Amino acid sequence: MQLATWNVNSLAVRLPQVLDWLARNPVDVLCLQELKLTADKFPAEAFREAGYEAAVFGQRTYNGVATLSRTPLRDVVQNIPGFADDQARVLTATVDTAAGPLRVVNAYVVNGQEPGSEKFAYKMRWLEALRDWLRGELAAHPRLVLMGDFNIAPEDRDSYDPEGLRETIHHTTQEREHFRALLQLGLVDAFRLFEQPEKSYSWWDYRMLAFPKNRGLRIDHILVSEALRPAVRACTIDRAQRKVRPPSDHAPVLVTLSF
Repeated sequence: MQLATWNVNSLAVRLPQVLDWLARNPVDVLCLQELKLTADKFPAEAFREAGYEAAVFGQRTYNGVATLSRTPLRDVVQNIPGFADDQARVLTATVDTAAGPLRVVNAYVVNGQEPGSEKFAYKMRWLEALRDWLRGELAAHPRLVLMGDFNIAPEDRDSYDPEGLRETIHHTTQEREHFRALLQLGLVDAFRLFEQPEKSYSWWDYRMLAFPKNRGLRIDHILVSEALRPAVRACTIDRAQRKVRPPSDHAPVLVTLSF
């Protein structure tokens, strides 16, 4: 079974790319972030023709998440229950597999703008609420995957310039502590279960030739629960997709599970 996450940075712009990518990579579940469209504008029929049903939590201009699945999605929840938020950032659903139900949490974590800003304070509150809610989700659903655009480079090796960018957004001590707190709930960074090439990133700025120079960050993550850890066979970043024009600034991340 394969699952993937991809911040597409506008589905209206990137729909042909997503459909082409799915044709080449027929994953079982694909979590999309930054749709930048409302649910009524979501191209459900195009994905249905490709063999996927969708749960959608859209929003105009910014944000918006969708989960595509080859099998029915059930028990869908939008955003973080108990946390008042007018931004469409989290979509949770259960996928039934031959090995049992799998809870999939699709998250588009707040960017945060810069340390000390109101948006950064919102990011801290948001991450705390996510952690507190996930504690209960993990207790109810031991087989759980949390994936999406985290807007956090959890370690120095996840940044092209860890010293120059230290304590800037995505690199702050507070953000990294929140990432570790998620791991302490009983989640595992699937990408780091395997030997990976040095300078492996999932996001590159559009400016200053960042992609050709590989000046990137690894901020898109797939975290699996301890119950799923023995099933993880691979986790990779599809860097080649970043070359397709017009590109999202993010590349898809895939995990392979074997039950």
